[in-house]
Amino acid sequence: MAETGCKHFQAYVKEQSLDTFRIIDAYFSACVNKDAREKKALSCCCFECGSYGLQVYACLHCIYFGCRGAHIATHLRAKKHSIALELSHGTLYCNSCRDFIYDSRCREIATINRRLEAKDLCKSLSWQPWIPTPKETNLLLANPRRRHVRANETIGLRGLTNIGSTCFMNCIVQALIHTPLLSEYFLSERHECNAKSSLNCLVCEVSRLFQEFYSGSRSPLSLDRLLHLIWNHAKHLAGYEQQDAHEFFIATLDVLHRHCIRAKTECESANKQNNASSSGGSGTGGGSGSGNQHANSNANVNSNCPTQCNCIIDQIFTGMLQSDVVCQECKGVSTTIDPFWDISLDLGETAHGGTTPKTLIDCLERYTRAEHLGENGKIKCSTCKSYQESTKQFSLRTLPSVASFHLKRFEHVSLSIDKKVSTVISFPVELDMTPFMSEKTNAYGDFRYSLYAVVNHMGTIDSGHYIAYVRHHKDTWVKCDDHIITTATLKQVLDSEGYLLFYHKNILEYE
Repeated sequence: MAETGCKHFQAYVKEQSLDTFRIIDAYFSACVNKDAREKKALSCCCFECGSYGLQVYACLHCIYFGCRGAHIATHLRAKKHSIALELSHGTLYCNSCRDFIYDSRCREIATINRRLEAKDLCKSLSWQPWIPTPKETNLLLANPRRRHVRANETIGLRGLTNIGSTCFMNCIVQALIHTPLLSEYFLSERHECNAKSSLNCLVCEVSRLFQEFYSGSRSPLSLDRLLHLIWNHAKHLAGYEQQDAHEFFIATLDVLHRHCIRAKTECESANKQNNASSSGGSGTGGGSGSGNQHANSNANVNSNCPTQCNCIIDQIFTGMLQSDVVCQECKGVSTTIDPFWDISLDLGETAHGGTTPKTLIDCLERYTRAEHLGENGKIKCSTCKSYQESTKQFSLRTLPSVASFHLKRFEHVSLSIDKKVSTVISFPVELDMTPFMSEKTNAYGDFRYSLYAVVNHMGTIDSGHYIAYVRHHKDTWVKCDDHIITTATLKQVLDSEGYLLFYHKNILEYE
């Protein structure tokens, strides 16, 4: 990518300089002070429809704001203007090239503006694009050869050996390997771990698996070490019998979450010791040590509270579920908000009657429908000061980058009898979660998702087998049946029974 954008942007700068960009970015993108924030609140809306949506563009040739899509495109085309600034993230767009462009001078201006914004709001810097360090630049220059990924490229695909009723594990690993944000994290080697504990660190093992999957080798992998680590850290899954894929998925996320926090704590502790030794035991070193102890204390608190954790697992998989209990006497509302990694959806008839769901949307509508708790479910109302009948309703306060849905196909009828629910549940390729949000009108963000992995259970509850479908490229799906990898059609994926469904957010907002 050129350091000075495209030829159209170079012509724009030659004619009008970068002054307009500097002002627009400062007042309507970064918002460097209170005056800028007020101006943006009053003026920054689409001139055509009045929308204050997620992505509003500012034309850099004239005074015009337009929302993403037809409005800004129509203006640029009609006025023969080329350059616009996307205000949510401060990225330049060239209508002539029909693409976003990069200019190092604008990036320097934008960085200064965002530092001013962070200082004025007393907050940390928000998202910044990756800029290679001198070491990374030298590595790129020393290794000019690049691997070109084509549409029919098989890199990233590897079968997994079944080492004794381990198809449940193989399917979950295939789904995790093909989770875009997770692969980006591990392939960029961002996990740091203390050398003493790395042999027992599940995150290190998953990082190694990503390297193996993308090494170019095609021979099946054996996950014996991963299984051993899971057994050590999730004792309830130890043993050679078939396990539930959903239970394994949640246990794996939990262990990864805990190991990410432990690795961070150990690195901070090592840094503290290095700082103390380099300071020679001076008063300054003592002060630094105290600060790091405080950081370690915070890390321990975070491990017990996923809502405060910023490890890669919670960044990708954690959403917030809102529960509203409404007293039927005074209509008072009691709201609680809890974190979740996935949503489990019932498939059978409810205790209060109703039709059996036929689609994923039906399941979600029933999940978020208000439920009358009845005479036996009275809750003490804080306003009435007495036990009253009430209704309870779930909604989604915030959504994760990856939305995971568990279709509850295994029912415990009694202590000794289990059965499998084989109800056909259709699920879409594209899913809009807006109707299930707590705030449907004022919610910030785009809640559209795309399907990228499906785990299926075939057979009966006593003698079943797990397989997975994963999206390898945009329009390429593959079927993963232990060590056998075959191409699959989208129709095969959508016609499958569906046990675990994985959807990835189409547009990611940076906080």
